[in-house]
Amino acid sequence: MSHLIETRTRTPARPKRPFFLRRGPMEAIATVLIGLGFLMLFQPFLLLLYTYSLVTLLIGTVMFIIVSKFPE
Repeated sequence: MSHLIETRTRTPARPKRPFFLRRGPMEAIATVLIGLGFLMLFQPFLLLLYTYSLVTLLIGTVMFIIVSKFPE
């Protein structure tokens, strides 16, 4: 009867990607950067924040475009 025992083969689990290669968290970071850039652009208090707002917006936008091409 021992020859009737069914053996299951398990599919090997895929290794998890590092944090900076995962689509979900990196899209969230890019979205936060875009929002931060807008807040920096529309605040009336610090000229330094206003100066770097466009750079922050561009970095967030480019990051979002690149990260959105990552696989799920």
